[in-house]
Amino acid sequence: MTAIKGTNFSFPKQTSFYKGKVRDVYTIDNQYMVMVVTDRISAFDVVLPEAIPFKGQVLNQIASKFLNATKDIVPNWVISVPDEMVTVGRICEPFKVEMVVRGYMAGHLWREYSAGRRTVCGVTLPEGLNENDKLPNPIITPTTKAAVGHDEDISREDILAKGIVSLADYTLLEKYTYALYERGTQMAAERGLILADTKYEFGKVGDEVYLIDEIHTPDSSRYFYMDGYAERQEKKEPQKQLSKEFVRKWLIENNFQGKDGQVIPEMTAEIVNSISERYIELYEQIIGEKFVKNEQADVNARIEKNVIAFLNSL
Repeated sequence: MTAIKGTNFSFPKQTSFYKGKVRDVYTIDNQYMVMVVTDRISAFDVVLPEAIPFKGQVLNQIASKFLNATKDIVPNWVISVPDEMVTVGRICEPFKVEMVVRGYMAGHLWREYSAGRRTVCGVTLPEGLNENDKLPNPIITPTTKAAVGHDEDISREDILAKGIVSLADYTLLEKYTYALYERGTQMAAERGLILADTKYEFGKVGDEVYLIDEIHTPDSSRYFYMDGYAERQEKKEPQKQLSKEFVRKWLIENNFQGKDGQVIPEMTAEIVNSISERYIELYEQIIGEKFVKNEQADVNARIEKNVIAFLNSL
């Protein structure tokens, strides 16, 4: 199968097009959003040069399952999933923050902590924590939502002081974030996994807040295997992870963290295929079902046909 780096559709009543880091987003009649989850892959806020076969299908199908499983907590943007790589939903006005919630000392939080910082995003952390330790309580470490370039850490206090989100709305976002993380944690535990951290994005239609984008995928979340977690922590060994961290680690080992002057390492066919296999492993472990590859030769034609058929049914 050819990995889909990008799309260039012209759908009925299409009013605009936006190319994100990994998604191509089409606006229909200024009412609906057609989100094509491509096979592009990003790390350190940089889109890497090679696309990963089946990555888009993996992410879209995981997100679809978890959005459906959490709609009793908060309404979400989804109307239909007409293709393995496509979600169609309502247009929401997004809040300009991402709600990152962390239950464990991992990833970016650990990098900050190990550099000596004890306050991250306005949250004070206790002394004596080791990498991948469970935190006393889950914490929210929001980031700005950058249209271009890097998202940046921001505190609750700065969000409110700068008027990025109102107090009433931010209080609701916090409530939803903790509730979604609790549900995600429960669902992960059923699969023998620990949801170490994840992020949520929200938007508004009128006065109502909606959960938008994807949730609980390996691109937006970090999972540990529950089996052996305690033993590995006791021995100060790395945790067995289900996340995109393996891509970040490969880049770091090859001297790339998205900083000026750094060069993206060569993505050989072997590297690309190994990343694809890891994403499929992630799907099967997180969902608990065999991943079914849609290996149709002309993926663009399939997507276009399925989306147009759905739009014509609206």
